[in-house]
Amino acid sequence: MLLANNLHKSYGKLEILKGVDLHVKKGEVVSIVGASGAGKSTLLHIVGTLDNHDNGSLILDGTDVSKLNSKKLSEFRNQKIGFIFQFHHLLPEFTALENVCIPAFIARKSKAEAEKYAVELLDILGLSHRLHHKPTELSGGEQQRVAVARALINKPAILLADEPSGNLDSANAKELHRLFFDLRDRFNQTIVVVTHNEELANMADRKLLMKDGKIVHANSSAEIKSN
Repeated sequence: MLLANNLHKSYGKLEILKGVDLHVKKGEVVSIVGASGAGKSTLLHIVGTLDNHDNGSLILDGTDVSKLNSKKLSEFRNQKIGFIFQFHHLLPEFTALENVCIPAFIARKSKAEAEKYAVELLDILGLSHRLHHKPTELSGGEQQRVAVARALINKPAILLADEPSGNLDSANAKELHRLFFDLRDRFNQTIVVVTHNEELANMADRKLLMKDGKIVHANSSAEIKSN
């Protein structure tokens, strides 16, 4: 599903990624942990094609993304990658249903098709009673679940999450963590999550430790649970 080999990234003279290899199988949940400044978010942004790598290769769902022009890359990102961030970034003037539908509209799907699947997703996420509520009328946990539905609306090949529970209280964080694995089981969804939350990190199939721009250690789920 994801093959990243020897990724390098610098901003001016500051070298952020120093030869990162990241291989993720379909249906796998992988967590990436490490101190602030280790390069975790930069890696996630490059994998998500929000930023370019300087050297190395990145193949996602069989596509070498470095060979795509800007228009094709935008289309690829919209259709193949779902994003969840610490802050939900919902548009305040739109309802939950409308927010979820936006990426589908960008992908030129019909209103009927987009809304049908959005309603299905929001129902799966326990928000069928919140379809027509605006973000200010939703709790923090509900807002983040709307953001999850929005990330899933185009049936992405991979879901990328950057500190997804960092702005939630412990109860909502636990609910969101369980949700990721429910989605993997239901949709065989591939998920890569950057987190400082050890509970979430240890639930993953593999936990990768980044330090000084490199992945320096990896644990399988069996190893995590035995520790």
